[in-house]
Amino acid sequence: MLQFCSTYGKVIVGLNSDRSIKALKGASRPIYKQVDRKYLLMSCKYVDDVIIFDEDTPHNLIKKIKPDIIVKGGDYTPENVVGNDVCEKIIIFEYINGYSTTKAIQDIGDR
Repeated sequence: MLQFCSTYGKVIVGLNSDRSIKALKGASRPIYKQVDRKYLLMSCKYVDDVIIFDEDTPHNLIKKIKPDIIVKGGDYTPENVVGNDVCEKIIIFEYINGYSTTKAIQDIGDR
């Protein structure tokens, strides 16, 4: 998905803080600390910047950055993408079955 995003220009990833993930997904999350998640994303040649946000949604970050395009996974529709009121275009990247943190956690638990 990040490679796809890079075909449109600069790629800035909004990354939930540890606190916001815990609030949204429960006490057992996140699996990796925000500093480690940011490091991994910054290691990707398709990522230009990673900005950690502490709110439940990236709406304030999106208002501040004012991107031309927001790309989200296929489990979204353009209407329910946070920031669709700020940017010019929403692109939905086809969801790839089996690739999610939740699924990985479930698979590990099944072993």
